[in-house]
Amino acid sequence: MIRKIVFGLLMAATTGAGAQTIELVEQSLDNPANTPRPCFPIPNERQMAWQETEFYAFFHYGMNTFTGKEWGYGNESESIYAPATLPDCEQWVQAAKDCGMRGGIAVVKHHDGFCLWPTATTTHNVTRGGGVAAQVNIPKQFAAASEKLGMKYGFYISPWDRNSAHYAKSTYVTEVFFKQVDEISKEAGNDQFEMWFDGANGGDGYYGGANETRSIDASVYYDRPNLYDHIHSLQPNCVVWGDEGEARWIGNERGVGWETQWSPNTHTSGYEGDAEGWKWWPNESDAKATSAGWFWHADETPISAERMYQMYLETVGRNATLILNMPPNRDGVLPEATVNSCKQMGKYIAERLTTNLAEGKGVMVSDTRTGGDYSASNMLDGDKTTYWATPDGVTAATVTIDLGAPVTCHYVMLMEYIRLGQRVKAFTVEYSADGASWQKVGAVCTTIGYKRIIPLGNDTANHGNNARQARYIRISITDSRACPLLHTVAVY
Repeated sequence: MIRKIVFGLLMAATTGAGAQTIELVEQSLDNPANTPRPCFPIPNERQMAWQETEFYAFFHYGMNTFTGKEWGYGNESESIYAPATLPDCEQWVQAAKDCGMRGGIAVVKHHDGFCLWPTATTTHNVTRGGGVAAQVNIPKQFAAASEKLGMKYGFYISPWDRNSAHYAKSTYVTEVFFKQVDEISKEAGNDQFEMWFDGANGGDGYYGGANETRSIDASVYYDRPNLYDHIHSLQPNCVVWGDEGEARWIGNERGVGWETQWSPNTHTSGYEGDAEGWKWWPNESDAKATSAGWFWHADETPISAERMYQMYLETVGRNATLILNMPPNRDGVLPEATVNSCKQMGKYIAERLTTNLAEGKGVMVSDTRTGGDYSASNMLDGDKTTYWATPDGVTAATVTIDLGAPVTCHYVMLMEYIRLGQRVKAFTVEYSADGASWQKVGAVCTTIGYKRIIPLGNDTANHGNNARQARYIRISITDSRACPLLHTVAVY
């Protein structure tokens, strides 16, 4: 606080002549709402919107769909890509929506360098393909289908190009790769939510007929800071996935997240993140919804909806996002079996994780922050902008929910108000039918982050095994980096 002070020149004060005063107006720099201080690092708005997407599709489609390969060498004749009909991007997006997803990412260039739009950067593109290839423009078609169905969309563009004679030379980055990214950014809709850059960088390839191995230093070669800044200037809502980007790989392609999962991280931290990490670098899990590769193969079968649901619990339910690959076939459509499996998955999410049994019910807490609206009821109001908080310095607290009567429960879901940072380091979950006898859930209860789903039976593979009769749910936060902030508690 600045107080009123009278200043006088020493001589003037001594002689009484020419005295001057400066009046400083009293000001208050306090925090009337007592808003909690951020617990750094914190997400930017792009990262928040990306995290809230939660579950979205990968669509691997292109030259490899026709060759049966996973990684093309780059020497494939463009005429091999010969769709008889235009790919049905709307069918892809509808299947993702039916699956309970909120968006999708289409592969428009893989390591073979073949581009699924009429790019000016290379002749290795759809304009020289067979069938109706010359009419194909996946970026535009996919963006249009997504906008029509109210879904988010983004694109995968491989930095590695096994076809280009320019690769590993200075001309590739400026004359090929940057321009391809620029084309996608400018032409495929102006509201992309993610751009995906694979980590594969260099190796053997065709390279314009050189047929040799080329290596690069990815940390320098792609000039990522300028590339990412340029993408954001064109696509302000677009998160860049990959090294030095805004989202990162979780460490496996099985749809299995870590039970302790921090969004704060550093480039030298492990896949579990780091509570003391200086960068907000949240987690994405990529996995396959089919039995074969990332691209379509004739002998593939879809994984079961139950397996998809397990992946969801072990990724979205462990402070990560899940990008699940569904490969279109040579006709440019998703096989019926894949579509049906996705529809069943969507039903599971709707049936199992939509009706919050705790919403509007009674809740008691051990501590509540004063000064603003941080009441316990904020956790049950369905509003992600309101939250419960404890006073500064209180890093352990208890939340008890009364469901009104014993009901069958399967899961407890917790969400931190991560706009002010990820905080909770340890907690427990207990349930009781009578308020006297309590059962502790055996799951590893360390981090929460954006979202944590705790199966009451500690079984992510079998929904039925988690059924418990409970009237009361008690969450005890035992350790936190700062005063805990929860915006949602749900019981399903």
